[in-house]
Amino acid sequence: MKDLNLQLYHSKGKTLKQRDLELPDYEPFAGLEKSENYIADSGLTDAVNVALALGQPLLITGEPGTGKTCLAASIAWQLGLNLLTFHTKTTSTAADLFYHYDALRRFQDRTVEGNQKKKIEEYITSQALGSAILLTNPTDLGTEILPENLKDKGPARSVVLIDEIDKAPRDLPNDVLNEVEKLEFSVNEANWEPFKAASGHRPILVITSNSEKNLPDAFLRRCVFYHIDFPVPEDLRQIVINRFKDNDTVEPEFSDDFLKAAEDHFYKIRKMDLKKVPATAEYLAWISILKSRGLDLSRPDISNLDKEDLTSLELSYSVLTKTREDMKLLKRNLKKK
Repeated sequence: MKDLNLQLYHSKGKTLKQRDLELPDYEPFAGLEKSENYIADSGLTDAVNVALALGQPLLITGEPGTGKTCLAASIAWQLGLNLLTFHTKTTSTAADLFYHYDALRRFQDRTVEGNQKKKIEEYITSQALGSAILLTNPTDLGTEILPENLKDKGPARSVVLIDEIDKAPRDLPNDVLNEVEKLEFSVNEANWEPFKAASGHRPILVITSNSEKNLPDAFLRRCVFYHIDFPVPEDLRQIVINRFKDNDTVEPEFSDDFLKAAEDHFYKIRKMDLKKVPATAEYLAWISILKSRGLDLSRPDISNLDKEDLTSLELSYSVLTKTREDMKLLKRNLKKK
């Protein structure tokens, strides 16, 4: 990686010139997001199997960055199913899980000659859970409101990820109790019969929460629950090896000493009084930075880092910290060594 030394300045009476810099190409970390590289502990595997057996949603909690969202993609990959995702927002409503009605466009079309007779289904598009329910039917029922990329894909079973449901208004989980349990929905703006999931292709629901607020008891009762703990060192090491094994940008061969030293350093950081404790995702990014900069914390001379390596290690902390206070704490701790 080429070190950048950006010095932008402006002197009175002089024209500001852009420096001729050779920027490094962006190269994504191959393998880090591959579903086949996801590792689930035995407890999580059991929870998935229980949810599948009971046909109930799987509610997953855990620190941000511990792999909650990736779990749904892994299940879809292992079972060879579609993955449909709903990213919850603070403005999300129950209907948003199932369909989107473009009321504004319909209103505008009613003022344009020739558009007044458009059918209502032209203004309705199914969303993640609604699409999954429609795809279960062996007939063309509801096909007209499916997104273009999902038409002619049924009948099929899907994995539906409802991501970070705790972001939603409290009414949303309560408002979808019956729909989630029965896997059916109605379109309020149209006089249609409810769409129901065919039993042979019942969607698999994975719901994630960062536990920022409590979910209603009635909603929790309908879910299989599992909390993903931060991995122990042995599991964390296996996650690193598995995620980097297909990576061409960072040398995939990690020595035991390299990983052990990085683990020790990282777990010490997690025990500090940080405002935001780094999780698995940050650790994977940090490992790639250490490797690309040639920083091996197991080296005999690591306690006497030269100025360049000390600066590089300090810079690597920007991956692990998310606040100014946390960065200062890590740097102070480093200078004590």
